Amino acid sequence: MRGYRGIKYTLFVCCYVFWVVSSALIAVGIYAKIAKEKDVVDTLTADPALLLIVVGSVTFLITFLGCCGSLRNATCLLKTFLGILVVILLLQIAAGVVGYSFTDMVMERTERLMMKAIVRYREDRDLENAIDFIQKKFQCCGVEGYADWSRNVYFECSDSNPSLEACGVPFSCCILLQNQTVLNTMCGYEKQKEEEPVAALDVFTIGCLEKIIWWTKKNLLLVAGLTAGLLLLEVCMIGLAAAQTSWIKRARGRQRESAARSRSERKESLWFPAFANFDEDE
Repeated sequence: MRGYRGIKYTLFVCCYVFWVVSSALIAVGIYAKIAKEKDVVDTLTADPALLLIVVGSVTFLITFLGCCGSLRNATCLLKTFLGILVVILLLQIAAGVVGYSFTDMVMERTERLMMKAIVRYREDRDLENAIDFIQKKFQCCGVEGYADWSRNVYFECSDSNPSLEACGVPFSCCILLQNQTVLNTMCGYEKQKEEEPVAALDVFTIGCLEKIIWWTKKNLLLVAGLTAGLLLLEVCMIGLAAAQTSWIKRARGRQRESAARSRSERKESLWFPAFANFDEDE
């Protein structure tokens, strides 16, 4: 019985932790969505707030099944939870195989998605903050280079562009000087007009896609460890759910056998054969 309780409460704690995290994601996403203007970007691939809500909601429902199923010993919920986790695990493995086999196609799709985000910069505050964070974190600018910002209507480098930021780049592309305490938000103005060696003195000129790939290769062990840890956690939760379901089935089977024996014993104690011989001499 102790073994069953260990399996049950371990699964419950794991699901409960993810359930709380997913609730926090939903809350943050809803808050960010409400705080926005009504005419902002509203697509899943380019709206971080909507992405948080969707991912949080899916995780919330899945872990809710696991919490209720493990706590209430409900095999139907545990089987549903188990099936969903198996499907997710298979999809993740398939995505990894496809990504490894079709690297060029994946890179092309990623580049297209990142370029789409640059085009919609300034249309969504969350998307703008996400791009600025990535450019600061990886010390990069644009997708392939700083000239990619000409695809944005505000930074388009043309004589017909009336924007004050024409031919410029966002301030997140700027190289911060040592001991600089005041951020110069105009440091990227008209940097697209300069040649790359000259512009590189003030802003990052290497694209973020190249920098992210370089960072991934440099920290391959960390990325592989995190990925393996996530997959291992999913496998452990699948094993715990399967073990608890199997344990409940065995317990119910023993209960049915015990109930059947009890009924048989009661029948034997109340009924006797029609021609039974009760002669004490025999």
